[in-house]
Amino acid sequence: MKKHRALLGIAATVSAGLLGQTAHAVEDKVYSPFVVGENASQVFWGDTHLHTSYSADAGMVGNTLGPEVAYRFALGHEITTSSGQRARLIRPLDFLVISDHAENLGLAPLIANSDAELLKTKYGKILHDLVKDGKGHDAFLLWIKDGMSKNTDLIDNPVMGKSVWESSVDYAEKYNDPGHFTAFIGFEWTSLNTPQVPSNLHRVVIFKDDGDKTKQVMPYSAFDSYDPEDLWTYMERYEQKTGGDVLAIAHNGNLSNGIMFATERLNGEPIDKAYAERRMKWEPIYEVTQIKGDGEAHPLISPNDEFADYGTWDLADIAGLHPKKPEMLPYEYARTALQVGLQQEDKLGVNPFKVGFVGSTDSHTSMVSTREDNYWGKTPRGEAAADRYKHKILGTVEELSTYESDTISSGLAAVWARENTRADLYDAMANKETYATTGTRITVRFFGGWDYQNDDVYQAQMADIGYQKGVPMGSDLSKPTAANKAPVFMVAAMKDPNAANLDRVQIVKGWVDSEGERQERIYDVAVSGGRKIDNDGRCKTPVGDTVNITEATYSNSIGDTELRAVWTDPDFNPALSAVYYVRVLEIPTPTWQAHDQKFYGMTMPDGIPLKHQERAYTSPIWYGE
Repeated sequence: MKKHRALLGIAATVSAGLLGQTAHAVEDKVYSPFVVGENASQVFWGDTHLHTSYSADAGMVGNTLGPEVAYRFALGHEITTSSGQRARLIRPLDFLVISDHAENLGLAPLIANSDAELLKTKYGKILHDLVKDGKGHDAFLLWIKDGMSKNTDLIDNPVMGKSVWESSVDYAEKYNDPGHFTAFIGFEWTSLNTPQVPSNLHRVVIFKDDGDKTKQVMPYSAFDSYDPEDLWTYMERYEQKTGGDVLAIAHNGNLSNGIMFATERLNGEPIDKAYAERRMKWEPIYEVTQIKGDGEAHPLISPNDEFADYGTWDLADIAGLHPKKPEMLPYEYARTALQVGLQQEDKLGVNPFKVGFVGSTDSHTSMVSTREDNYWGKTPRGEAAADRYKHKILGTVEELSTYESDTISSGLAAVWARENTRADLYDAMANKETYATTGTRITVRFFGGWDYQNDDVYQAQMADIGYQKGVPMGSDLSKPTAANKAPVFMVAAMKDPNAANLDRVQIVKGWVDSEGERQERIYDVAVSGGRKIDNDGRCKTPVGDTVNITEATYSNSIGDTELRAVWTDPDFNPALSAVYYVRVLEIPTPTWQAHDQKFYGMTMPDGIPLKHQERAYTSPIWYGE
């Protein structure tokens, strides 16, 4: 045996000497494709919009959990909720943005600690005494009435605000663990526009940077300005001052009174090219779904879409004062907003609404809870209880109010990136390689190009092929390789391993016709169970329904675990700009209201949804002349 080892050693030495150049070339090559690859290879799951007790509207109404507990819950640890119950995620998240309101950040903990600086202020003392007297909801309503609704800072103590902001940053630094868990530093700018007609124009602001840069500024609040253009100026100055990077995510626009994607600025002037360029620089992605309703589509403006009426909130403005007007809807929902963006691009030369998609919760419980069987409500008043469905969420006029029963257990942000770090996830968000779900963890890849073949989508290297021959979600199609060639799209979807099978995969197309009018069409491109897609591109046969309402259960005996397709647009007109995104639907499953009904042995009132179809929305791919 020793002789053989010696001979092997001699052979290796001779071989290296005689074939030195060849051996060196082999050494330069890297066997693992994941070492040298540049494309996004993993999907990471998180929430870009979570509130803790540091948010005044959460803390004053009973949230006792600060940022540290929020991070622990996101990491998969069991916690005790504000209502004293045990809670835990089915599996941890990969990243989190704690986005506490900039307006009087940390007010509730300061009240709890009877902070001396707070008690020096008139309203600080009033709010403190109300909360200490067990009238936290009254304190919250006073804060809204005299402060938020008038864009007025009732406390106005910069020293106090700075200490709380630095505490929030320190928690993010503590829990940020590159490669394992990303804790972004961020806040929410909470503009209600004008007190006459309250309009939700909120934005979550996310920094790419660490605490050394973010501590150089204070969060920008609606007390500074209620105009998003001023927020963009703040962001621009931050980057100039620190050399850092920052972006903003607009909330779902269903409570914006048609202003979220309006073609007029808040000063009344029409948007122009400069506005469009600024908006797309600072707001590359959009929150298309969350607890306060789904924002993808509305049944009145998409009447041919049988799946459009999902988690719809369309009664009134955010204060429940004024009824919704139909003409507002096209400027509140993502599908029509993409089409409005194409119209504006034809006019201005720049698309102001060229947004990618994410979902998030907007939970005010410090918990990211998006499973129907593990839903903890919008606020502590909506935590698990037999009567929580009755609790009012928003509203002044009774018939225009919304209740906990109207909330949906949504949503999550999915980000395609190489590494779980602030830098990689941020860059992916800036590049719009993201998608939204209503809370489930469906995996979706979406590519567009001109030369995909039918079997490309089934290859083990499907993603590499996707990048080589085209572009991923969030991108612009390159010019066609030949005249009159139609774009080809490749999509693959896989079920959440802890959730329901898939019903179908759809591509939603929007365009502006030769008359300048907005158009849309839905194509079913892959359906489960061997069902047929008709010549008009739609499958008329429902997937079926296994939901047992009484037991709040369902069966994965229908649907498929994955669906794939390569699809060519059959109605393509190269002279017309277009936008495409994917919607993936699960089979029917019970809602959180059905789970509550079973768990507490009660009966929900008529009209409350007890089953639904969860879904995912990818960032779009755009085609332009």
